[in-house]
Amino acid sequence: MNKNSFLSELKVSPDPSETSPVLVIPYMWIGDFVRGHTVVRVLKERWPNRPVDLLVTSLCAPLVDYMPGVRRGIVWDLPRGRLALKKQWTLASQFREAGYGTALVMPRTWKAAIAPTLAGIPQRTGFVGEVRFGLVNDWRWGERKMPRFIDKNAALALPADAPLPKQWPVPQLVVPPAEVAAWRQANNLGQSAAVALAPGSVGVSKRWTYYAEAARMFAEQGLDVWVVGGPGEKAIATEIVNFAGPRVRDLTGTDLRNGIMAMAAAKTVISNDSGLMHIAAAIGTPAIGIFGPTSPYHWAPLNGLAATIKRATDLPCQPCHRPVCTQNDHHCMRDIPASEVVEIAQGVMATAGAGVAR
Repeated sequence: MNKNSFLSELKVSPDPSETSPVLVIPYMWIGDFVRGHTVVRVLKERWPNRPVDLLVTSLCAPLVDYMPGVRRGIVWDLPRGRLALKKQWTLASQFREAGYGTALVMPRTWKAAIAPTLAGIPQRTGFVGEVRFGLVNDWRWGERKMPRFIDKNAALALPADAPLPKQWPVPQLVVPPAEVAAWRQANNLGQSAAVALAPGSVGVSKRWTYYAEAARMFAEQGLDVWVVGGPGEKAIATEIVNFAGPRVRDLTGTDLRNGIMAMAAAKTVISNDSGLMHIAAAIGTPAIGIFGPTSPYHWAPLNGLAATIKRATDLPCQPCHRPVCTQNDHHCMRDIPASEVVEIAQGVMATAGAGVAR
């Protein structure tokens, strides 16, 4: 995609004369935050001379360091489930000092628009949402008719009357090789090719059943295996390591930067429908996504996957998008054997040049 092809398709002209900063308030789940980089890329094409800042939680903050086009992240953890007006006023003061001309408010909630309004940001763009009259002043309509999550978000970065494009700019995470090398050395990971496994997800129904068996198969083939995730995956990582042997390392922890480095260093990544899958895809590491209750069309990375794995035939209940299986059998994930996933991963690594450390 050349510099002007995306906007020219939509008959939107770039405006280099506008220089006021833009604030983006994205969704804060890891995968959604990564997808939000598409919004940044659209903004930078539309307004090449406007700095773009992101509001970010402390969890997602490391991602900002690897996002081209982002000037800075404003790290702020607003509590869930309550208004926290004092914190909103403090956040608004930061916004006011930055002199933002535009705020894109991605979440539909009333609370997400409070601080930009208190800061007096002149243009506050968002969908109608939770009766946000007076908070959002650049109204957008038709959100429910848009087919995908990325369409609902990235459309806010375009003029209100612009059509949706055939293809959005894909998210990018650029991780310097020197950082990857230093991370491998600090963790005594050597230089052998490694498979990274991401067994976690928000909602147990999205978790594939046989990561331990796959890890053992990879280890028996002489590959290093890294189990990556947050503190919530510590227990399953321990089970995988105990089952699969000494070539398998538990790399779960509280710092997302560790996960970013693992995704960048691995030869291939095998993941549920989760944030780490989106990180790997945005970095450019060949990623294999395992889908059961969720639809790859709606939730797979825009970057594309090296392979998408589903049950051989769809069940009547697929997709359900439920956090827990209501059928009590979880066949959408249990019917995908470890041997199938390992065989597909072998093909992906062969295509990428297996045996050469990233």
